[in-house]
Amino acid sequence: MDLTYERLHRLGRTGWWRPLVGLLLLVVLVLVLQTVVTAVLAIYLVGTGVGVDEALDRLSGDPVTPSFLALVNLGWALAIPAVWLVGFALHRLRPGWVSSVGLRLRWRWFAACFGVAFVALLLTLVVSAVLPSQGAGTEVSTDLNEFTRTTRDFALVVLLLTPLQAAGEEYAFRGYLTQAFGGLVRWRWVAVVVPAFLFALAHGAGQDLPIFFDRFAFGLVAGTLVILTGGLEAGIAMHVLNNWLAFGIALAFGDMTSALNPSGGTWWSLPVTLTQSLAFLGLTLLAARAMGVRRTVDGAVLERRNTRV
Repeated sequence: MDLTYERLHRLGRTGWWRPLVGLLLLVVLVLVLQTVVTAVLAIYLVGTGVGVDEALDRLSGDPVTPSFLALVNLGWALAIPAVWLVGFALHRLRPGWVSSVGLRLRWRWFAACFGVAFVALLLTLVVSAVLPSQGAGTEVSTDLNEFTRTTRDFALVVLLLTPLQAAGEEYAFRGYLTQAFGGLVRWRWVAVVVPAFLFALAHGAGQDLPIFFDRFAFGLVAGTLVILTGGLEAGIAMHVLNNWLAFGIALAFGDMTSALNPSGGTWWSLPVTLTQSLAFLGLTLLAARAMGVRRTVDGAVLERRNTRV
């Protein structure tokens, strides 16, 4: 029987309780790892001569500093090994099954997704430019910010660590959560909608509704694509480019605190969100068909329950 991505937990040890315990274990593990990262960064800052109070201020997020952004990025990056560990410990599945039905991240397809994501972003920028202000951090100065040491540090963190943060969120929400809900219920839409809702909610319960909708829409598209393309590649590619663009604009013309905590969104962002979501969805599916991307795996010839891996 061919299995789609959200059903891959069936390749390992089954049991209705495993996804539920896995979700709880994943949350606890990620929180513990994030606490460890916070302690390590604080010790590092103090070791470089920064006072304890100043080190804590830099990691507080008010305002956002390069150290805080690094903390956020590393904290979410650690969700990747956390997902791998939970998947193996509870389901006896190899880590590769979270990446795709190909048991790995398919790098050629991943590169193609970056190209598709770039085209979708260009279309989004065109639509955004001809509409009234969408708020949510889109109000930036027309004057280029001065390039400082802080700007350099931010740029290095964004360039090197933001892709890991984006991948970590995808492995958690579009990876383990999609497979967990796909294993719990037979309705495929639940495996898309619930992780998308939790993804948007994880960005803060006090978000403006248009901003929440934007993140929810992204989650729906990424969740749909993970099933229709059989892997996380498309969601990671779009997530990385989204964050690079937002942080890049903030570094050049705005500020990182507003970029990381957008507010004041308006419903004029709706056409922009729909343009990006629908364009990326359609173009990615066309590219997947053209490249013959596999979206299922034959469960009859692969791992069985209680097998050693």
